[in-house]
This record gives sequence, C-alpha cells and structure tokens, in this order.
Amino acid sequence: MVAVRRVTVPLLLAGALLLTGCSGDAPAAPTPPPVVTTASATPTPSPAPSPVVPSPVVPSSPSPSPSSSAAGKVVVLDPGHNGGNGSHPAEINRQVPAGRGQTKPCNTTGTATNAGYPEHAFTFDVAQRVGKALTYKGIRVVYTRQDDTGVGPCVDRRAAIGNEAAAAAVVSIHADGSEAAGANGFHVAYSSPPLNAAQGEPSTRLARTLRDTMRESGFGPANYIGANGLSARADLAGLNLSTRPAALVECGNMRNAAEAARMTSAAGRQQYAAAIAAAIEAYLAA
Repeated sequence: MVAVRRVTVPLLLAGALLLTGCSGDAPAAPTPPPVVTTASATPTPSPAPSPVVPSPVVPSSPSPSPSSSAAGKVVVLDPGHNGGNGSHPAEINRQVPAGRGQTKPCNTTGTATNAGYPEHAFTFDVAQRVGKALTYKGIRVVYTRQDDTGVGPCVDRRAAIGNEAAAAAVVSIHADGSEAAGANGFHVAYSSPPLNAAQGEPSTRLARTLRDTMRESGFGPANYIGANGLSARADLAGLNLSTRPAALVECGNMRNAAEAARMTSAAGRQQYAAAIAAAIEAYLAA
C-alpha cells in the first residue's frame, strides 16, 4: 500500500477479516408403520396406507473438501476500509497506535477507480470470495468486518482480531490508487524490520507465497513500488501490531484503466480471489 492512495476524510469517495446461504437436504418422508396382524379365522384386511406426498428436493451445499491438509486452521481476512468511513470523519480521523512508536488515523476511506468504483466495495467482495473458497477446504475464516456499510474497525483493532484468533495467517486485501503515469500491477507488503518472530520468516514466507501465486495466476507485479512484487514496510499498523504471520496484498492500481476494468467486473474479482485463496492454502499446507 502506498501513501498516495490513502485519502483521509473529510474527503469522500467518488463513487474500496462473504455469504450465500446454505440449506441441508430435505428430511425424508416418514415410512408408514408396519401392519401387525394376528392369526384369526376371519382375518381383517389392513387399511390401505395414506398416499405419501414427497417433500420438495432441496439441493445441499457441497461438503468441505476432505483432502486439504490446511483444514481446521484459522485464517483472518481483512478487507480494507469500510463503506461508512466517509460519513464519520471524527471517528476515522481519531489517532490510534500504529506500532514502532507511531500513531495513525483509525482508518481511511480508501481509493476508487476513475469511474467511482470504491476500494472498500472491491476489498469486501474479494474477501467474501476468498473466504468461501477457504471454507470449502475446511479452513476456519474470521473477518475483520462483517459488512460494507459500517465504520472501521480501526487499524489497531484489525491487528488485534488476528492476534486474538491465534490465526495461522492474516491477509489484508487492498487496492492501490497511484496517480503515477503507467503505474500498474500488484504488490505484497510485509512488516520490516520484524518486531517479533511471527513477522520474521513466517510473514515473509506468506508474502512470497502470495506473490508467487499471484504471478502464476497471470497477475503482473507492480512496476512502481517494491521489487518483484514484494514491498517491505515499517509504516503499516496492521502489520506492525500483528503477532501472527501477516501480509497485505495490494491487488492492483485502481487508477489504471485495464486493472480498474478487471476489478470492477465480477469475473475479475473472482480471479483475484482464486489466486489469494490458493496462496493461503498453499502457505498453510507447507
């Protein structure tokens, strides 16, 4: 994430730790009780059973895949920003701890495409898709926000959610807003220098796995920040305050026309989500 895309309120957006309901199979129709007769010189015929009206067939959701070695592990997904941030400037401008002796505003509004599609909507949708894919593999998913209409939570609280969940991995999902000419591509940020053991090898391995899987999925690394798709950062509160393996994915630049078109489409968001989910599963299974 670069500083240029964070627009702190009172500027409003021009306009970014998922779900379809599941239903089980319908209960089977009751079986008529057996007719018990006793020996008799004149047996009485049993009455004909009432016709059974079949219950409607309700398709069930697929069961979690039993093959994933990551099943049962906890992942925290942190979709950046929130849809109500722009209308609550006092709340999101409040200073909170950001690690390394710094403070930062509680949150920001995020960026948007030139056509007005907001980062908070993009990140929430992608996080929901990632969570659905991970849940199917038996991975337990926790979200830092439950909707796209609320405010916050603050950046320090987002880190605390991952810590309290004892997450095996925490992945923040964002999109950038660089105005640099020709700026495009994704990058993955991680805390550096590390402040605890989890921010060392576990977090850098998570960042590399996300980077490698994004590249293998057809996404190009950023040409304007970091190196080869990785960006070491000391100023991101969610990473600084984490005691769990954590990384932040900037999926692309919303001000780039080609990347904006992909982010705006449902098919494009599914592509981002599939790559992120595959990376998380690969990290947990290693």
